[in-house]
Amino acid sequence: MNVLFFSAKPYDIHFFNQANQEDAHQLTFLEVPLNHNTAALIKGEEAVCVFVNDTVDAAVLQIMATAGVKVIVLRCAGYNNVDLRVAQELGIKVVRVPAYSPYAVAEHTLALILTLNRKTHRAYNRVREGNFALSGLMGFDLHGRTVGLIGLGKIGLVTARILKGFGCRVLGYDISKSNETEEIGVEFTDLDSVYSQSDIISLHCPLTPQTFHLINAESLGKMKDGVMLINTSRGAIIDTKAVIEGLKKEKISYLGLDVYEEGGDLFFEDLSDKVIQDDTFMRLLSFNNVLITGHQAFFTTDALQSIAQITLQNVSDFEAGKPLQNEVLS
Repeated sequence: MNVLFFSAKPYDIHFFNQANQEDAHQLTFLEVPLNHNTAALIKGEEAVCVFVNDTVDAAVLQIMATAGVKVIVLRCAGYNNVDLRVAQELGIKVVRVPAYSPYAVAEHTLALILTLNRKTHRAYNRVREGNFALSGLMGFDLHGRTVGLIGLGKIGLVTARILKGFGCRVLGYDISKSNETEEIGVEFTDLDSVYSQSDIISLHCPLTPQTFHLINAESLGKMKDGVMLINTSRGAIIDTKAVIEGLKKEKISYLGLDVYEEGGDLFFEDLSDKVIQDDTFMRLLSFNNVLITGHQAFFTTDALQSIAQITLQNVSDFEAGKPLQNEVLS
């Protein structure tokens, strides 16, 4: 099957070509993102593969349908950038990679927590300059601290297991409760309890109308003073301006982000020779207790191999007319 990739990076090309056993599919890679202008590049391909920052709204879907696209293949778990209702009306199937490596994202979550706490990024720069003073590098023991997880899917539960290994008390909230929650030792509770009792709060939920700006001025007001807030899920779950106010008032003492609500114009590109125009993002960078990574939590060899394999299996299943286990419905 002919598959056209948008927003393809060198690592995408490498792992997808590697996973495309015996050239089962004809893969074409474009570096440009999918949007209203680039959708015209679709020329007869039945399958289009997109990533998190690609635009798949009603207008783009209409162009796709006219070009003969039958299936949109997401090489990611999130699908908030796709207008599912319009896709369904046009008869275009949408499939995704619901789980590739929960360990990749969970471990990056812990990397953010540990780096913010023990300030290893600041210590690294000091030592390289010959400064071995410890002032300003004080951390705290994770052992015995209470960590609240919002979202107890595969990633949230792996994160919980790791935190239990550190000796943390783990609170968790989700719209549904799995048996594994109790097996791990997570205390399943409500959102207000997570907010009020947690020393660290980590977000692991999808972006939906219900979770949009879940972390806002009201929810921040319910949190402990000096809370650590971590987000490796979706940027728009956090109201960035409310969080900046929380940082200024010292309600938030540590902020770790791998995602940002306006990250589509920033992440996955080298902008080092440009002036970043996003004043809100630059304000975040001005705080010395904020650590931001560029949506790299998923970025391990294990995860990329899994993403490529599952994505191409989704294509093969569609081509063979098999049930689509990873189909996303409106």
